[in-house]
Amino acid sequence: MIKAVSAGDLLIDFNTISTDSLGYPALQANPGGDVGNYIAAMSRFGADAYFIGKLGNDAFGHLIMKTLEDIGVNTSGIVVTDDAFTTLAFVTLDETGDREFSFARKPGADILLDFDEIDLTILDGADVLHISSVGMTDEPSRTALRKLAEYAKSRGVLISYDPNLRLPLWKSEEEAREQMLWGLSIADVAKIGEEEIDFIYGFGCTPEDGAQRILALNDNLRLVFATCGARGCFYNNRAAKGFVPAMSDIRVIDTVGAGDIFGGSAMFRLLSLGKSIEALNGDELDDIVRFACTAAGLSTTKHGGIPSIPSLEEVERAMK
Repeated sequence: MIKAVSAGDLLIDFNTISTDSLGYPALQANPGGDVGNYIAAMSRFGADAYFIGKLGNDAFGHLIMKTLEDIGVNTSGIVVTDDAFTTLAFVTLDETGDREFSFARKPGADILLDFDEIDLTILDGADVLHISSVGMTDEPSRTALRKLAEYAKSRGVLISYDPNLRLPLWKSEEEAREQMLWGLSIADVAKIGEEEIDFIYGFGCTPEDGAQRILALNDNLRLVFATCGARGCFYNNRAAKGFVPAMSDIRVIDTVGAGDIFGGSAMFRLLSLGKSIEALNGDELDDIVRFACTAAGLSTTKHGGIPSIPSLEEVERAMK
C-alpha cells in the first residue's frame, strides 16, 4: 500500500456560496488547507495517509480533526494547542469574479508547529512527504518543515512541493520568493500554477516554459506539473513533456482546493504505477495528469476542499 505523509497548514475555508442583494456574501465553513486537501485526496483513493501539523483546541480544530479521520487520514501526528486559534480563511470574489483570500492567522495554530513536536517515526516506510509554502510563512513552522523535509530526504522519501502563493501571509515578496525557491530546490516533484511561475520567474513566462526552466535550475527536481486552471496542465520530467486539457462540459461552482486535489491525485496515480519518476514515459505521464485533471475538475462541481474530493470510482468512470 502507498504510504503518504503531508505536513503543514490546516484551516477552515469560509467559501462564498451566495451573495445577497446588498452584495454581502453568505459563507460556508469547509475544512481544508492546501496540504490537508492533498493528503485527503490520497486517502480517499486508498493510500495509507498521515498528517503532521498543529490545530487549536477549539470547535474548528475539532471539526478538521474529525473530517480527516472520517476520510481515513491518520491524525496521530497532529498536535493540539490552547495557545492559538485554528486558522481561518475567508474566500470571497472580487469585482472581476476572481478569488480573494483573507486570513485570520496572527498567529494561527498551524504556524506554531515546532520541530521537537514532530514524531519522526511517522515517516518510517513513507513513499512521499508533501509540503507547501503556506506552512513556511513564519516561524517556528518554517524551520520545522524545512528540517522535516531534509530528514525525509535523507531517508529516501520522495519530496513533493507546492509553492502555493498567498501573498497576504508573507512579510515581503522577497521572503516569499526565497522560501519558494528553497522548496523547489529540495523537491523531487513540484506542482506549480501560473501565478507562482509568474511570481518566481517574471512576467511572460508561460507554464510550459516555466516547467522546463524549473527543471533546468533544480538538479534534485525530477518532475514538474505546471497547472493552467481551466485549461489543463503541462508536465515535464527529464525524458518527456506534454499537455493534458482540463475537463470540459462541467458546471463549476467552487475552485477552492482544486489545485491541491490535482496534486494529491497525480501523486497517487504516479505511485500506483510502481516505477521511478525517471522511467515514466509520455503515455504514463499523460495518464497521471488526465487522472489528476479529472479529479480536480469533479471537485469544482461541489463546494469546499476536502468535502469535494470525488471517489476513485467516480474519477475512473469520468475518465471513460
